[in-house]
Amino acid sequence: HCQSILRDGAIAELQHQDWENVVAANDAFARQGFRVLGLAVRPGGPELQDMKAQDLEQNLTFLGLVAMFDPPRPEVPEAIAQCHQAGIRVTMVTGDYGLTAEAIAQQIGLLDDSFNPHEQVRVVTGESMDHLSEAQLQQMLKYRSKLVFARMSPEHKLRLVQAYKAVGAIVAVTGDGVNDAPALRSSHIGIAMGLNGTDVAREAADIVLTDDNFATIVGAIEQGRTVYQNIRKFITYILASNVAELVPFLLMVALKIPPALVIMQILAIDLGTDMVPALALGAEAAEPGIMHQPPRSHTHPLMDRALLLRAYCWLGLLEAVLGMAAFFWVWYTHGYGLAEIQAVTPTLLSHAATAPILLIYAQATTLTLAAIVACQDGNVFACRSEKTSIWRLGWFTNPLIWFGILVEWTLIIAIIQVPFLRVIFSTAPLNPAQWVVLLLCPLLVLGAEEVRKAMVKDRP
Repeated sequence: HCQSILRDGAIAELQHQDWENVVAANDAFARQGFRVLGLAVRPGGPELQDMKAQDLEQNLTFLGLVAMFDPPRPEVPEAIAQCHQAGIRVTMVTGDYGLTAEAIAQQIGLLDDSFNPHEQVRVVTGESMDHLSEAQLQQMLKYRSKLVFARMSPEHKLRLVQAYKAVGAIVAVTGDGVNDAPALRSSHIGIAMGLNGTDVAREAADIVLTDDNFATIVGAIEQGRTVYQNIRKFITYILASNVAELVPFLLMVALKIPPALVIMQILAIDLGTDMVPALALGAEAAEPGIMHQPPRSHTHPLMDRALLLRAYCWLGLLEAVLGMAAFFWVWYTHGYGLAEIQAVTPTLLSHAATAPILLIYAQATTLTLAAIVACQDGNVFACRSEKTSIWRLGWFTNPLIWFGILVEWTLIIAIIQVPFLRVIFSTAPLNPAQWVVLLLCPLLVLGAEEVRKAMVKDRP
């Protein structure tokens, strides 16, 4: 506590006006985002070394203020803006003076001029937080999105994390010091600074940020959302063909006809043609507007009803209908209707059919196989987004998809044309008209999906 002040090179008694001037200068620096230190001395000799701190800090002579400015990184305001767009609340929790914290928060876009000071307090100090009950604190955190907490102790930071968790928030905490360790450990995701962070903070955290850059966290969130969406795309693509593979056996029982696919052909789809395009979906870049979407609930299932309905009841049924249409069309072109197919089914199932019947059946299953693969070509483009049109995404923005299509058709052509593979997969050559018909399959699947997307694009 100062009793005197150094004024114009001489020590004088500290007057009330002097104190007001010091406070005003301190606040002026703080409002510009400066961290301010006050310097004072106490004359004395060796006897001061044995004094307690509370006694030593008496009868001081105030010398002046030192203002230091540690500017925020230039990329932080943009990262904060992206968080706001993505529905992510960012709260500043610091041990700094309240006015300094508020100024920095304004510089990085955490607080803006739209705030109405008559509606709520936007800077909460540790002292004022001590007067809040748990219910009051949780109410504040639940309904106020633009808050700065200043003069926070480790206990205050830990209490904040627990209060955010109590209102159902998923809490990520960043920190670099020993005093951040309790909050880092208590949060859902503790993120420590790797360059300037202490060993204690790094050990308490779940993630260590190697470049100490807040914008890297935002980039990680975007990558996480992208990976999540890509997993859903991969699953949708795979499940759709499963329906087309199942329906032939359901119709075999219901209509008493031979299966439109044989087991080796199903394996050719699941373990062969579907693999590379599915992996290509896993390499999709982030969709436009991915960081403008609100966070999903942590209880939301990966395979939700919307995904299953789209995969099984929409895309899967489309592929099944087209695949079975190809099967019946081959029989029809050889003069066989449903009754005639049913008549020859017992001989096919007992392996007693004549060579012409076996050839027609092999050609019918081959066209069904090729039709499902062709449908999957349309499906892989449809699965690149749940709501965004392929025309907006671009046809060539993921070249791995085209590579996957090339690989699958190389495999299909080999299965159909190479003699020893024909034996393994029970296939037969297709005529030119049948190859041309296959071109309709991806167009019909993708066209139907584009209609669906146009209908649901504005839905949340």
